[in-house]
Amino acid sequence: MFSRIFNYVLLLIAVAFALSGAVATLAQKGKQHPSFEVLTHRMDVDVDGAPNAYGPPGTQTLDILLNAHYLNRADNEIVGYLIDEQKRPIPQGPKDPFPGYYISQTAFTDIENQNQRDPRKYVDARNINYVVRGNAARRRGVRVGDFASVFSKRTRMGVFAIVGDTGNPTGDEGSLHLLRDLGYPFHDGKNDSVDQPEIVVRFYPNSNPKHQFFSTQSELDEAATKLGLSRDFSSAPIANR
Repeated sequence: MFSRIFNYVLLLIAVAFALSGAVATLAQKGKQHPSFEVLTHRMDVDVDGAPNAYGPPGTQTLDILLNAHYLNRADNEIVGYLIDEQKRPIPQGPKDPFPGYYISQTAFTDIENQNQRDPRKYVDARNINYVVRGNAARRRGVRVGDFASVFSKRTRMGVFAIVGDTGNPTGDEGSLHLLRDLGYPFHDGKNDSVDQPEIVVRFYPNSNPKHQFFSTQSELDEAATKLGLSRDFSSAPIANR
């Protein structure tokens, strides 16, 4: 009789521990990082940060030199690649990925790399999903380097990204890798773009306070997953700006 009661007590204790673990797990899953969603008006391809984004006339690049200027206007300052004090492009060296090409930069950088002239210091648009922070996101506390989730209403695909660049007040730009990852057959930043309001960006303000830098998309995906971020947009409210 005593043995039966003892076994019953042990069973109750085991069930209690299992329930407490389940409750803790549910509570942990319920802790979601604050976020908000924005429906972009369009989505142009940004290739900044790619080592072959810009180069001297006659080279095969991912974009034209005009697009390296602020708002794509020739009379505005150059923001797409590094220039010296005489406003001349700074070329990559012989040990860089594309010697002779210009050093394309992004607002988000690898703070561990102190060499401003190293193309690897910047977010490579060919390999990383990133969005451009517009004024609306900036006003709501989004910083460069913060995480984001991006969804295409057309392809029904969702991916993780970071806020990798600035320079466009509308924020209607995303990296070449991002658009490809969403299922668009794009090749460069010269003419490719999503012309309809079908790209949704979910921003997670202050989600990367340590300024973690990513060289591969798999690293980015792993970090976003560990934070409990979601690429699921099935029940999310989507607001126009």
